[in-house]
Amino acid sequence: MTRLGRPGLLWSPLVFLATAVVFLPALRGEFLNWDDSVNVVANPYYRGLGWPQIKWMLTATLMGHYIPLTWLSFGINYTLGGMNPWGYHLGNLILHASNATLVYAIGRRLLAAAGGGDSPSGHATGPIVVAAAFAALVWGVHPLRVESVAWITERRDVLCGLFFLSAVLAYLKGLERGGDARSRWRALSLAAFAAALLSKAAAMPLPAVLLLLDLYPLRRWGAGWRRLVVEKIPYAALAAAAAVVALIALPRGAGVTSYDSYGVVARIGMVAYSFMFYPIKFILPIRLSPMYELPARVDLASWPFLPALVGVVGVTAALVLARSRWPGGLAAWTYSALMVLPISGVVHAGSQLANDRYSYLSSIGFAVLAGGGVLAVLRLRERGRASMTTVSAVVGGAALSILTLGVASWTQTQVWSDSETLWRWAVEMDPGCSLCHGNLGSAITGAELGEARLDEAEVHLRRAIELRPDNPIPHFNLGTLLLVRTRYDEAEAVLRQYLTLLPGSRNGLGRLGLLYLLRGRLEEAVPLLLRARGLPPAAPGGAPPTTLATAILLVEDDPGALMLLGRALVEQGKPGDAVFALMRAARLAPSAVPAHFWLVQAYRGAGRGDLAQRQLDILRRLDPVAAARLPVR
Repeated sequence: MTRLGRPGLLWSPLVFLATAVVFLPALRGEFLNWDDSVNVVANPYYRGLGWPQIKWMLTATLMGHYIPLTWLSFGINYTLGGMNPWGYHLGNLILHASNATLVYAIGRRLLAAAGGGDSPSGHATGPIVVAAAFAALVWGVHPLRVESVAWITERRDVLCGLFFLSAVLAYLKGLERGGDARSRWRALSLAAFAAALLSKAAAMPLPAVLLLLDLYPLRRWGAGWRRLVVEKIPYAALAAAAAVVALIALPRGAGVTSYDSYGVVARIGMVAYSFMFYPIKFILPIRLSPMYELPARVDLASWPFLPALVGVVGVTAALVLARSRWPGGLAAWTYSALMVLPISGVVHAGSQLANDRYSYLSSIGFAVLAGGGVLAVLRLRERGRASMTTVSAVVGGAALSILTLGVASWTQTQVWSDSETLWRWAVEMDPGCSLCHGNLGSAITGAELGEARLDEAEVHLRRAIELRPDNPIPHFNLGTLLLVRTRYDEAEAVLRQYLTLLPGSRNGLGRLGLLYLLRGRLEEAVPLLLRARGLPPAAPGGAPPTTLATAILLVEDDPGALMLLGRALVEQGKPGDAVFALMRAARLAPSAVPAHFWLVQAYRGAGRGDLAQRQLDILRRLDPVAAARLPVR
């Protein structure tokens, strides 16, 4: 492989800036009730860079992921800016824009190696630079990137992407150089791969990807299969270790889908759907959603699974037959399949059939392929086989496509600004999505803006249960809503149904304990809260503590639950205890309006006018309308 030089380096900052600008609306986004609440808002363990936090990062498998470097990045965020979501969004944006520049650097090398026409000096020529920049921007500003960039929880995507792409680039640089330099670049590539795996397990297919690159476009088969495979053994060892860790972590934090529920035939349908879904969405990125829900039953003989299977077989066969004329098409298709395979349904967890974020790395091949199309036209012009009019039309069309994708991403990013906006969009995209209705109802409940809104939330939550009665999550959210509405008997029945569907759930036990606490049944509440915390029900030889202060301390680190408790205590004439609960809520979610709204009233009730005024000032900055609803003192 020839070595690439410095021409075109100006494109790197331009790619970075253009990509970053498209996602600027993300900086106004909030924490979402879609995993952010668990991973960031209600999780105190990553907050800081001391040994207790580092130890937790190195051992945590929260929500079924082992991602210590991602937690470290969140710890840095917290150290620099506390719980302001702006800083977390900025981190995602910078990482993604950096990844776009890495795609540009990799694209230059792959397009040159594919026969794009290296200059006699071995440096990338102008057409290659332009084509690589186009490929990087197609990938960087594509609407499929929005979920990974605008969702704080998906820091693991963009961070894993940074190290994955660095590993590929270092591998390519090693091939450009000989001797000791090649060994140093190979070591750097392995280190970057290890970092990628410690950010997210999605990087595991890298050894197969590097072998694919050896075949095309690098055309290294002259080195012999044995050598190519032996080179990948260290990468494969790291991938195997990561696979073992992932299989251990996954059941600890996520419900792994049983083969009893979705058998081998169903998994074939799920894999085929995944293989087709991402290329189609890359070409036609419309009706994007945070949730493409897994149907209750997957029938391989029905829509959309049978057409997907036929499509996979047909596309693969066509590309194999056309491989001598268009090897890049088969390479990009194979790369996509390799990256998607681990999350396509062979091992499955969660409620999704597909996710936009799974395209973060898998679609890079298609972007480079698009760059190859632009390069082919530019080369034809150099050889006098294409008119300037044709070239202008292609370049103009390429620029227009980048602009169109960028505008679409700018708009889609705003969908992710807050939980209610996100799930209203999701329900609009798929009115039959149970989880979307459930999360929308939960988001409205958390906003706490009057009885009419709570009526709307209840409609969505009951619709979610109607669509999927076996799904426990809407039962939990409906139980919470009924707590807010002080319909405690109904809430208890719904929460017990949740515990029937998900026996032993700590969330369910904690919410039921909160219910008893709200009803003043302290002796019944405390044992449930202890179990929810994973603590023994009583000290040896004694009864569980039954003071209200102890019970408040045991309530989960959920700002919504703590705000609900604080409000109830204010209304019950216990402002001092309410302050304790509400201050915890405000620390967990500093920008949450209800926490400060009720803190004002709690401090007033406790005779602390100075602290009440301080909270009122905060509330006025956050939401002047909410502040105006408070009685004047």
